[in-house]
Amino acid sequence: MTTDKLPESVSQTTQEMKYGERDIAEGKLITFPNPRVGRRYDINITLPEFTCKCPFSGYPDFATIYVTYIPDERVVELKALKLYINSYRDRYISHEESANQILDDFVAACDPLEATVKADFTPRGNVHTVVEVRHHKYPS
Repeated sequence: MTTDKLPESVSQTTQEMKYGERDIAEGKLITFPNPRVGRRYDINITLPEFTCKCPFSGYPDFATIYVTYIPDERVVELKALKLYINSYRDRYISHEESANQILDDFVAACDPLEATVKADFTPRGNVHTVVEVRHHKYPS
């Protein structure tokens, strides 16, 4: 039986944070100007690979996140949204709190006229959870 060791340089590289992990860790919601301010239109985004951890058991939870919004002056950049969503993968957070936090962060970033976040969690232990939260911007 041989016990080959990895070269020092390879061993060090595997312990360093990968570029994707850095991007996710630094992930924040980025926006850009709405190209059609004044026109009401819906943007529907589906993020089918959401993961987080149950704050009670530590078991992984999986969901599809649906974001639907009517932009005002800002539109969210999709790659930034993907990285932001991926930042939840090691967080201990409930279904309810994850949906609410995503909506809060989304609204803070792009201040839409309306937004809905629907978190459709994969059944675990014969329980299927769907959490839907909404935001409406009211005129001042």
